Amino acid sequence: MSAATAVARLALVGSPNCGKTALFNLLTGSRQKVANYAGVTVERKEGRFNTPSGRHCAVLDLPGAYSLHAASLDEAVTRDLCRGFYPGEPVPDVLVCVVDATNLRLHLRFLLELRELDRPMVVAVNMMDAARRRGIEVDLAVLERELGVPVVPTVAVRRHGADELLTRLDALVEAPHPPRPRLAAEQPEGMTPEQALHAETRRLLSLAVTMPRRTAVIDDTLDRWLLHPVLGLVVLAVVMFLIFQAVYAWATPLMDLIDAGTGAFGGWVGGALPEGPLNSLLVDGVIAGLGGVIVFLPQILILFAFILALEESGYLPRAAFLLDRMMAGAGLSGRSFIPLLSSFACAVPGIMATRSIQDPRDRLATIMVAPLMTCSARLPVYALLIGAFIPQKQVLGVLNQQGLVLFALYAAGVLSALAVSWVMKKWRRDKGEHPLLMELPSYRVPHPRDLLHGLWERAWIFLRRVGGIILALTVLLWFLLSFPGAPEGATGPAIDYSFAGRIGHAMTTVFAPLGFNWQICIALIPGLAAREVVVSSLATVYALSAADDEAASQALTPLISDGWSLATALSLLVWFIYAPQCISTLATIRRETRSWKQVAISTGYLFGLSYLASFVTYQVAVALGAG
Repeated sequence: MSAATAVARLALVGSPNCGKTALFNLLTGSRQKVANYAGVTVERKEGRFNTPSGRHCAVLDLPGAYSLHAASLDEAVTRDLCRGFYPGEPVPDVLVCVVDATNLRLHLRFLLELRELDRPMVVAVNMMDAARRRGIEVDLAVLERELGVPVVPTVAVRRHGADELLTRLDALVEAPHPPRPRLAAEQPEGMTPEQALHAETRRLLSLAVTMPRRTAVIDDTLDRWLLHPVLGLVVLAVVMFLIFQAVYAWATPLMDLIDAGTGAFGGWVGGALPEGPLNSLLVDGVIAGLGGVIVFLPQILILFAFILALEESGYLPRAAFLLDRMMAGAGLSGRSFIPLLSSFACAVPGIMATRSIQDPRDRLATIMVAPLMTCSARLPVYALLIGAFIPQKQVLGVLNQQGLVLFALYAAGVLSALAVSWVMKKWRRDKGEHPLLMELPSYRVPHPRDLLHGLWERAWIFLRRVGGIILALTVLLWFLLSFPGAPEGATGPAIDYSFAGRIGHAMTTVFAPLGFNWQICIALIPGLAAREVVVSSLATVYALSAADDEAASQALTPLISDGWSLATALSLLVWFIYAPQCISTLATIRRETRSWKQVAISTGYLFGLSYLASFVTYQVAVALGAG
């Protein structure tokens, strides 16, 4: 078989956050597919690429692992695949071990374990550009000599950042030579295998890595303050508080510009087309619906910019340590922090990230409370209601009142998650605690290119979601709101006779105690598919139920501020703190737990909480005169 037709099987392996998946994307581009490994919920990503000589390669992106002594399902899959024991999966021809040049102290230990497997391997020292910016020098030639395997630099976020890796892979596949296992043969007398691993790691670091002293001094100084049990929590609270203030203060000009642009575009389209169903579909359905969601993109991106900056700076693992004791008291652990933080973007990746939690009890508790984290899909709803009902004024001369309310909503979700997990802890038999062990990376200044790249990815995901499911649901809702038309001689608005109008009026029997009108009831239905659809649904409903063209052309904010009471707005805000998950979240819970019972429990308790909290909020607000 020629080199051009032979398919070499490679496995990318490394610890979490080493840039392994970015390298996989660089190598394979769009030539990849995602599935699950047989019998487990762990995700399987495989792609293809060609080496410079034309050899075809199939590469598997293995789950991140810290050790071959598996402590989680992800690590067990990686261990078995590297050893060639996983059923139904062929043995890899070459292991490509990816390590982070800025954190070799952690990653070299795992690399040494992989070398002992006696399989052909190449080491990709990733993030070499970041290491150079921080003054870290890595002598790759010394590493290659001491390890006995090829060692190459890579920069996974650059277009040609893997060229040298491809060249060395070609040679290694052509003439594979497994490394000679060393630790077992050269283990000093009196040392355990674990001690030998740590000793060899220290020896390699002293020979091949030069760490600038100023980096260690800065890390120690910052940690003295940021990891303080009291001052550290104060700093974390202040940072989160300022983030939500900035979401409102910085996004307003851009939101006004987008709102004006979509309004003008809708007016132009409406004037260019003759009156009829097509005009109504485009102006009242598509443009009103999508425009009502896109206008909140600046707020979402500002929130993500801060989260990305905190992640890139090395602060987030420290926040996990700070919150570990608090979370342990609520029946979670610091390991739950990263999945729950991911759930602020979307509960789906947050729930999937719980695979790294070793203890099944802690993992299930984290899955069940992840939907209580305020995902980005709720932000458009919060922004709409806060903008319509909360005056934009300063508090204490420096704080934005709307930002204070947004911060309170996010805090309510977090506190509710801790309360629910505390109740779950009281019900379960095993009440033992599981200590948190985590490597703290060095602090670093986030690179603007990395932040922009991350923001672009999230903006594209949001817009793709808007262009896909939200567009489809908006068109469907427009149809339900427009047909059938009012019968001859009807005296009420035409929308009352439509399919959606009848459904909405029927639902008010259940939701009237919460202060919800029939328009809100209609919007809740497509909100089960995607929460951000609620805003576009309300925009469509009010555009089609307007008494005249002038009212239909108004923005949604003044329409609801004039038509709803403050009690209704507060009730709806509280509803979305606990609102039952979107369908994709329910599907993910089913896939990760393999239990419809857990799906039913999650849906039931969230619906119960949302109904009870909204009922109490509305009735108290009415009693105080806000009805």
